Amino acid sequence: MKQHELRLARPIYEGLPWAYACAGVAALAESYLQSSPRLSLLFGLPGLAALLGGIVIILRRRQYRRMRTQYERPDALAERGREAGQP
Repeated sequence: MKQHELRLARPIYEGLPWAYACAGVAALAESYLQSSPRLSLLFGLPGLAALLGGIVIILRRRQYRRMRTQYERPDALAERGREAGQP
């Protein structure tokens, strides 16, 4: 049985970590502008999580791409997995 894969368009996929980081910065800025400590915390914690998550994803993708350039055939592992019946 063939599985249908849902994929995002490449520009959207590449832009998501930047969107997370920008949303995190915006939430942190809004947190700073709040007069209520509870609202500040309500904006600040998710903002910090979004900013850190975006940065982590950006750095992990960059590290993965650098690692792939060091191999002679970077797609060999993916081809081997498809031959074995793995997605």
